[in-house]
Amino acid sequence: MPLNLAVLSFALLSISTLCFGEDPYRFFTWNVTYGDIYPLGVRQQGILINGQFPGPDIFSVTNDNLIINVHNSLPEPFLISWNGVQQRRNSWQDGVYGTNCPIPPGKNFTYILQVKDQIGSFFYFPSLAFHKAAGGFGGIKILSRPRIPVPFPDPAADYTALIGDWYKKNHTDLKAILDGGRKLPFPDGILINGRGPNGASFTVEQGKTYRFRISNVGLQNSLNFRIQGHKLKLVEVEGTHTVQTEYSSLDVHVGQSYSVLVLADQPGQDYYIVVSTRFTTTVLTTTAVLHYANSAGPVSGPPPGGPTIQIDWSLNQARSIRTNLTASGPRPNPQGSYHYGLINTTRTIILASSAGQVDRKQRYGVNGVSFVPADTPLKLADFFKIGGVFRLGSISDKPTTRHLYQDTSVMAADFRAFVEIVFQNNEDIVQSWHLDGYNFFVVGMDGGQWTRASKDGYNLRDAISRCTVQVYPKSWTAIWVALDNIGMWNVRSEFWARQYLGQQFYLRVYSPVESIRDEYPIPKNALLCGRAAGRHTRPL
Repeated sequence: MPLNLAVLSFALLSISTLCFGEDPYRFFTWNVTYGDIYPLGVRQQGILINGQFPGPDIFSVTNDNLIINVHNSLPEPFLISWNGVQQRRNSWQDGVYGTNCPIPPGKNFTYILQVKDQIGSFFYFPSLAFHKAAGGFGGIKILSRPRIPVPFPDPAADYTALIGDWYKKNHTDLKAILDGGRKLPFPDGILINGRGPNGASFTVEQGKTYRFRISNVGLQNSLNFRIQGHKLKLVEVEGTHTVQTEYSSLDVHVGQSYSVLVLADQPGQDYYIVVSTRFTTTVLTTTAVLHYANSAGPVSGPPPGGPTIQIDWSLNQARSIRTNLTASGPRPNPQGSYHYGLINTTRTIILASSAGQVDRKQRYGVNGVSFVPADTPLKLADFFKIGGVFRLGSISDKPTTRHLYQDTSVMAADFRAFVEIVFQNNEDIVQSWHLDGYNFFVVGMDGGQWTRASKDGYNLRDAISRCTVQVYPKSWTAIWVALDNIGMWNVRSEFWARQYLGQQFYLRVYSPVESIRDEYPIPKNALLCGRAAGRHTRPL
């Protein structure tokens, strides 16, 4: 090997080995299996991680390196994605089919990711084949580094509350309904940490404060969370410290995560924790128990009621959730080197959802395009420059008048652009949208059609920064995002049947420099499939 080529090879290998620096490493070994579960009293086939449903929490600290070795003991391919983990310079680890080949049955894959410059509450979930309806999800906690002040005292305990709607049917039956071109029926119930009514319990001591990290890991329904006789002090939303406002109950839309502090200041007994559906004709409700260590008795009487179909109530609550400008984030300076309200956006993207029939089967789309997966993960096709897998511009920046059609939709975007994205909802349901790889500023939301004049009502001072946002019926939500993370990033509906049937696309954030300063090299252990099979992960 010539000397200069040998030096280059050594440099690339060194960078790939040391790219995460000297931050701590945390190692996880997971075995993914099927097993019997009974969340609603009926035996079902669930997805277990190390025998657990839900899966184990991931506990970490800002900048930790997470080495997660996933053994797929299912009889079909499997992938895990990390909802809210930004994968800085590292979309190789995002765990959706647009970026990763599935883990084959009986094989394993080691995710190597870093929670770079992040704090907060998130969750992981299986991203293929409607597996999310079978479990395989769990909480992710990212604590601040000890030297970074947190705007509230350490809680007495830190609890994860995974809430979501649930079906008694196995996920294979639900998938067959969707594959047959039909819509899913209404869910059968609500789960809290994988349990039905009063199946989950959280123990508190009188006079102490507890943190609850609440994530809606369900398939389609917005949920309201409340605790009988207790206030919820909101302190963090998907990695952003918030203005600390107290709420009697909190709307958590699909895919969203919140942290609240709960002071155990009531007489010593047990209290209901209640989760119920929002904006549904039939209201599903489930309960867990807040158990005082000195409890004089169990819960009794009916659970406290909450909001049901009131849109204005939810909209006003959403607008009240703002960034705490006096608190540090992962770094000492909460604003970094810029403030979003002082920067002009260079591009406006308007995304409108749609539903319709394609070849007499139910499909969903964005700007008239219903996404269909390619035979090769898009990130691999882009890296190896394999033509014919996707084409840039296969989805428009604006809604079109064309009938819904199918394509592998990929939108081009420039690295370091500062863009505005408007989610326009012309339907009669509340929607929820997620952007992988980023947090964004929720600058505005309102009823009707978005226009340029809508900008006059934007919050350009302390809008919340998050990764998943709701859009109310016949309404719009506007976000601003700095595209400072190169990669192939999934933009999707968090309504999982809609996502499965095409309501998603990929945003390709690209720089022609193609520098290892801006993006990590392809992992040496990257799985290669489709038209990328037989290639080498480190071509020189």
